[in-house]
Amino acid sequence: MTTRASLDGIELTPPAPRPFVKWAGGKGSLVGTIGDYISHGGEGRNVHDYRRYVEPFVGAGAMLYWVRRSFPHLSCSIRDSNDELIRAYRAVRDHVHEVIAKLETHQMMHSEEHYYKVRSLVPHSDVERAARFIYLNRTCYNGLYRVNRKGEFNVPMGSYRNPKIVDRQNLLAVSSVLMAVELEPGDFSELTDGCGEGDVVYLDPPYDPISETSQFTSYTKAGFGRDEQLRLRDAYQAMTARGARVILSNSDTPFIRELYASMTPTPVLHEVNVPRSINSKGSKRAPVKELLICSP
Repeated sequence: MTTRASLDGIELTPPAPRPFVKWAGGKGSLVGTIGDYISHGGEGRNVHDYRRYVEPFVGAGAMLYWVRRSFPHLSCSIRDSNDELIRAYRAVRDHVHEVIAKLETHQMMHSEEHYYKVRSLVPHSDVERAARFIYLNRTCYNGLYRVNRKGEFNVPMGSYRNPKIVDRQNLLAVSSVLMAVELEPGDFSELTDGCGEGDVVYLDPPYDPISETSQFTSYTKAGFGRDEQLRLRDAYQAMTARGARVILSNSDTPFIRELYASMTPTPVLHEVNVPRSINSKGSKRAPVKELLICSP
C-alpha cells in the first residue's frame, strides 16, 4: 500500500511506519514471529482467504503496521479500552499536521515544570489531547502508561537528556496507513463478538502476572484481572468456532496454560523468548518466556 513520489526521475518510497508511542509489552521484537503465524494461515486455511484484520488490544500498533504493509487488501478493525490511546490514533490519522505543531510546542517548552503542568491538565480538543498523550509518553519514566483509580495518569517524569518528542516523518507515515483503519475505544468483546470466517484476529491483552510483584494491568482504571482473562478465553473459543484464525500473546503461567489447554479443539502453544524492557534495573531486563497461542 506504499505510495511513491518522484523527484527528478527518482522514485521516493515513504518510510515504513513504526509505533509512535512506547508501550509496555509492545510487540516490536515479535513482529516477525507473529507475522509468520498469520501468514501461514493455519490448518485448512489459505492466507488469501483473509478479508479482515482484527486487533482488540492495539497498544503501540507494531502488528497493525506490519499487517498494513504485508496485506494491504485487508480491512482493519482496531479497538483498545484505553480511550486516550485511541483518541491519539484518531488525531494522528485525521489531523496529523496539527498534532505535530502542538508537539513542537511541547518540545520547545519541555522541562520538569512543564511536564508536571501538562500531566495535571486534560485539554478538551482531540488534537491537544493527542499531543499531551504523546508528549507524556515520550518523556515519562520508562515510557509507562499507568493511571490511578480515578483514571488520572500518574507516571513521574523520566530522566532523558534529549527525548525525541517530535518524530515528524514517522507521524506522517503512521497517518497515511491509518486512513483506512476503523478505530474505536471499548472492551474487546465489542469487536470479538462479530469475528468469524475470513477474520484473522490478534489478541495482546494485559498479561497474567508471573508473580505478585510483576502485576501491571493499570492501562485503564478498570484493570484486567483473571475474570477478564476467562472472558477472553471464552471469546477466543467462540471466534475459532465461527471460523476465525486467532493468535493470542500472554505470559507463560500455569493459569494461562491450563486455560487454553482445556479448549476443544486445543490451540497450539508456542514458547517464545522476549526481551523485558520496563524493569527499572537494566541488569534485570533479561529475556522472559511468553506464549503465542494459535488456533489450529
